[in-house]
Amino acid sequence: MFRPLELFIGLRYSRAKRRNQFISFISTVSIVCITISVMALITVMSVMNGFDYQLRSRILGAISDATVSAVSGESVQNWQYAMKVVKANPHVRGAAPYVEIQTFMQAQRSTGALVRGIDPAQEPNVSDINKHMIAGSFDSLTSKPDSWNIILGKDLAIQLGVDVGDHVTLVVPELRATPFGAVPVVRGFTVSGIFEMGMEEFDSGLGLISIANAEKLKRIDGPTGIRLKLDDLYNAGPVARELANTLGQVYQVTTWMDSHANFFSAISMEKKVMFIILSLIILVAVINLISMLMMLVTDKQADIAILRTLGSTPRSIMGMFMVQGVLVGVIGIAFGVTFGSLLSWQLPVIVKWIEHVTGIVFLSPDVYYISEVPSKLDWHDVTWVALITFAFSLLATLYPAWRASRTQPAQALRYE
Repeated sequence: MFRPLELFIGLRYSRAKRRNQFISFISTVSIVCITISVMALITVMSVMNGFDYQLRSRILGAISDATVSAVSGESVQNWQYAMKVVKANPHVRGAAPYVEIQTFMQAQRSTGALVRGIDPAQEPNVSDINKHMIAGSFDSLTSKPDSWNIILGKDLAIQLGVDVGDHVTLVVPELRATPFGAVPVVRGFTVSGIFEMGMEEFDSGLGLISIANAEKLKRIDGPTGIRLKLDDLYNAGPVARELANTLGQVYQVTTWMDSHANFFSAISMEKKVMFIILSLIILVAVINLISMLMMLVTDKQADIAILRTLGSTPRSIMGMFMVQGVLVGVIGIAFGVTFGSLLSWQLPVIVKWIEHVTGIVFLSPDVYYISEVPSKLDWHDVTWVALITFAFSLLATLYPAWRASRTQPAQALRYE
C-alpha cells in the first residue's frame, strides 16, 4: 500500500517540527500509552504463564500423568502383566507400582493423611518427590522386613510435631479379628525423611512408605495400581483409552485430567480473559492515536490541497497519513515489547526487592500454594501482543487517513 512517495512524505511529516506543538504532545502521549499497555499485557501474560507452569510442575511432580488400577478397588490382578503392557506403549516413559492407604497418624499430635506405598527404585520414573527432599534420604524406604520407615511432607511433619528419627504411629482402617473383637491395624514407623513440594495438598497430607510395608498394612498381595509417566501429558486422554482397550475390562485407566482438569482449565480461562481485558486497554490507548491523526489532518489541510493540485490521488494522500499512525504504533510496540520483556525477565527479582524494602509479603506461604511471584516469558504470547497492537494501530489510521483523502483543494485553499 505504501509506495516510496507516501513513505517519504509521511516520514517527513513525522520528523518535521509541527506548528501546533499540541499535536506533538498528543503523539508522544499515544506512544507512551501504547508502550505501557503492551508492557502491561506482556508482563501479566508472563505472570500467568509462570503460575501455570509452577502449579503444573508441582502438582504433576507428585501425581502421575496416568494411573492403571483395578475396577474393584482392590489390588491389581496380574500386575506384572499390566506393567509389561503399559511399558510396551510408545507414549509411556516410566511406570511404577503403588499402594494407597487412608490412615490416621499419631505422634505429639494427631492428624489424618494419605500414605502411599512406593518402590524407591521405580518411583523417580513417575514423580519428582525424590528431588524435593529437605531432610533424610529418599532411599531409606527399603523393602527389608525390619525397616518400617516413613517419609512425610514438611507441613505434615510439623502438624505431627516430629522430625527425622522420631516415631509415628499409623492407624489403618483394616479391621482384624482378635480375642477382644475386630480392631484396626496399628503400626509404628520411624520418620526417615521429609520432603517439600511447595503444594499444600501434598506437603500437609502425604506420607511415603515402602510398597512391601504398605501391602502388609493393607493385607493385600500386590499393588493397588500402577502410576505412569507419559511423553506428553496433554496426550493423556488418548493414551489412557488406548491402554484401557489393550488391558481389558478388569482394569481402569485414569489421568491427571480426571482429578485436576478443572483446576488447570480455570487457569487457562483466566489467562484468556486477562488477555482480552488488557487488549481493550490497548484499544483505549489507540484512541489517542486517532485524536492525534485527526488533529494532524486538520493542521495539514493546505499541504493536502497542494499535493492534490500537483496530481496526488486520494489513495496516495490516505497512504501518507497512514504512515503517521503506523509509525507511532510501531514505536510504541517496540518500546512496549522491550520494556515488557525486560520486566517479565526480572520480575521475581524486582518483587523480592520490593518485599525486602517494604517488609510486605505479597504471597504468604501460609495462604498460597506458591510463595514467590513467578514469571515465564513466552515469545508466542509476545508475538500475539505485538500483532494485535499493530492491527489496532493500523485500523486507527483508516478513518483519519480517509478524511484526509476526501479533502477538496479549492475549499482548503480558500482562506490561505
